[in-house]
Amino acid sequence: MITDDDLAHESSVARAAALAAAREIADRWRSGFTVRLKRPINPVTDADLAAERIILEHLEAAFPGDGIVAEESGAHRAGRDARRHWIVDPLDGTTNFSHRLPHFCVSIASADRHGPRVGVIVDPLRGWVFDAVRGGGARLDGETIGVSSTARLDRALLATGFPYDRHEAQDNNSHRFCHALRVAQGVRRAGSAALDLAFVAAGLLDGYWEFRLAPWDLAAGALLVREAGGRVSTPTGRPWYLHHGDIVASNGVLHAPLVALLDAADEASGPEDPTS
Repeated sequence: MITDDDLAHESSVARAAALAAAREIADRWRSGFTVRLKRPINPVTDADLAAERIILEHLEAAFPGDGIVAEESGAHRAGRDARRHWIVDPLDGTTNFSHRLPHFCVSIASADRHGPRVGVIVDPLRGWVFDAVRGGGARLDGETIGVSSTARLDRALLATGFPYDRHEAQDNNSHRFCHALRVAQGVRRAGSAALDLAFVAAGLLDGYWEFRLAPWDLAAGALLVREAGGRVSTPTGRPWYLHHGDIVASNGVLHAPLVALLDAADEASGPEDPTS
């Protein structure tokens, strides 16, 4: 049985790990870093790798039996305790970081068979710390946050992103983006899925969608949205689960209109996978 003390301890360790990683990232931002490409348009920097090492050290010391999945090292450890595992993105928004665009974050979540249970997202340059505990609400710098009250798409600020295989893939989300531009007040593509979700939770964005993401992109942010009073689903409105890489998040009141908007875009262009 999960207790409040269990969740509080997980949250405390995740927060300490994320803050330590964020300090390392900020230091390298100022002093310099190296960049290489994992795939043609998918970079990794020495800041990603250093931040991930710091996070893993924190998690391994505090939870030696837990499994860990991290972006750069993959299934770092299967873990002896299948009841809980950790999902780590040491630097979400690496492309931004590598171009010195100041919009990126550290994202850490714990999860079990019911999905994310603790999530922490830290913006290293702004110093913003988002955190959420399942059933315990969402916070920014210790203050409770909630989703927006925007009730019309033509008054909504939305966000999305595009997959790394967008140069080759037929379904690259561009048709949905163009359709949304004609309906919403604005659509942003900022380059960090985790921060987009945190911003929905804080009411800075009204809705967000993206396709073909990894669990480390979504785990902490999806929990933040839910705990802030918003809604998370697949793009067809079905229940979202941790290893489903397609997601729609919103303030709740806009959820059905946003799902309908994406469906209309797919119908107009012919979706690749209508079962997402």
